Amino acid sequence: MQNEGIKPNQFTLSSVLKCCSSLSELKIGKGVHGWILRNGFVFDVILENALFYFYVKCEDFGSAKWLFESMEDKNSVTWNIMIGAYLDTGNVDKAVDLFRRQGLKDVSVWNTIINGLMRNGFERIALKLLYEMVKDGTLFNEVTFSIALVLVSLLKDLELGKRIHGRVLLSGIHVDGFLRNSLIDMYCKCGEMKMALKVFEKMDIDIDVFSITSIVSACASFGVLELGRQVHGLVQKIGHKLDAHLGSSLIDMYAKCGNLDDAKRIFKQTNYMNVVLWTSMVYSYALHGRGREAVQLFEFSMSRGLLPNEVTFIGVLTACSHAGLVEEGCRYFRLMKEVYGIKPGVEHFTRMVDLYGRAGRFKEIKKFIDENGIHHLRAVWRSFLSSCRLHRDIEMAEWVSENLLRCQTLDARPYVLLSNIYAIKQRWEEVETVRRLMQSRGVKKHPCQSWIQIRNQVHAFIMDDRSHPQKNEICAYLYKLIGRLREIGYSSDAKLVMQDVEKKQGEGEMLLGFHSEKLATAYGIISTASQTPIRIMKNLRIYDDCHNFMKYTSQLLDKEIIVRDIHRFHHFKHGCCSCGDYW
Repeated sequence: MQNEGIKPNQFTLSSVLKCCSSLSELKIGKGVHGWILRNGFVFDVILENALFYFYVKCEDFGSAKWLFESMEDKNSVTWNIMIGAYLDTGNVDKAVDLFRRQGLKDVSVWNTIINGLMRNGFERIALKLLYEMVKDGTLFNEVTFSIALVLVSLLKDLELGKRIHGRVLLSGIHVDGFLRNSLIDMYCKCGEMKMALKVFEKMDIDIDVFSITSIVSACASFGVLELGRQVHGLVQKIGHKLDAHLGSSLIDMYAKCGNLDDAKRIFKQTNYMNVVLWTSMVYSYALHGRGREAVQLFEFSMSRGLLPNEVTFIGVLTACSHAGLVEEGCRYFRLMKEVYGIKPGVEHFTRMVDLYGRAGRFKEIKKFIDENGIHHLRAVWRSFLSSCRLHRDIEMAEWVSENLLRCQTLDARPYVLLSNIYAIKQRWEEVETVRRLMQSRGVKKHPCQSWIQIRNQVHAFIMDDRSHPQKNEICAYLYKLIGRLREIGYSSDAKLVMQDVEKKQGEGEMLLGFHSEKLATAYGIISTASQTPIRIMKNLRIYDDCHNFMKYTSQLLDKEIIVRDIHRFHHFKHGCCSCGDYW
């Protein structure tokens, strides 16, 4: 362009900088910056934002911060870039402080900070800012409503979700497919399946594939198999082609609802060499602890010339982690970077820490964190702390907790994990110290919840739950079942009750009988035929005692029990679990 004597303008330079940002070409971008300065270009806000965004995307935060502070004209795009940069690097406090510094805020800035806080695990702070946005008088747009609905889904606050739905209707905003899909997803994740179906049925007659995949994905997230089957039936009835996109959604749904056989059946029916489709099947095997099969499928796909993407590697690293395939996982991580040129993200780093951690290779974790410069990633430290719990290593757990709590003080999970480790070792004074620290910092633990779908109705339980209409029948059966299990060798481990350390040991043992997954299991047994498998979903990791309980129950009753916890599926059959007690 310059050889032709044509002088670039601000728009040309902005486009070049955008390309440098996309390709992370720091050296070339700096050269463009130097050319701009040498040729006396007058910066307008568009060009300054393009340069600012380039430095942020290339992770040259020193230059980015200097440029931000030196900019005289800042618009909403400028503030969004800087706030987003702080959020992406885990500097939540700085992001919020910067947001507070800004004067007049438009809707896009509100959306950025609320969405960023939510993505970083600060749902309550995000909700507080959402309320502030209302008080500020800033009108919601379609993006705001979608973010708010995702936030509601994470908080499981159905009443708030209904109010936001009402606000959508009153706002006069066009409820497009994306926003309607967000409503469906919110109702599904809050357990209001009937309302989700109503929203789905009110959609236009010509339901597009994205709407179908949205409700299928919602069924997958909540683990409601029967509703998922109904939607699948609708797909067949209206004659939608089972393409790669829809096929991968159905595979994911059946796998996450505990039906791996139907997931495999859909995979065979599609018969496409498509990376999204094959990735879904790899991840499905991983989720169910079938690590060897996941690796075999991954290797076969590469031999057929299919190029894996970053999500594919998340799936195969998960498979290696769950199956204890440490060397294979390390090889795939190197392959991802060195052969396919894929830059590792948070999920990849977390899977690698989990891979080392499950194998008890803590020295490798420390080295891995140092080599990759990922000390700021909370998910990495949480995974490390979970491994400390698995191996009951208190000294390492205390060190990891210190690092984790430096970058995250309001999330209950680190405190609970550390408390659990102390409780396993019966160090009750330290347990109480952790609890007092949580109280002083205003940290609240999310209650453990389990749910089961019986005859198209979702039944949810929490610990010591007495709210179910059949509570007397459920509790009576559970008492009887535990008595029979003890006769064949089961014993409750009262050390594993961490919810209320003030209670006496005997009361702790009694509380073990009322863990949410045990209540859901008891209800499933009395509500289904003897040979019908029970599928239970759980929002946290399954307790060690409950895992033991499920094994003995499957042996005593000759009944398959399938439990999905926050990490994976556990298939209990004939007294054994598919995880091989490695979870």
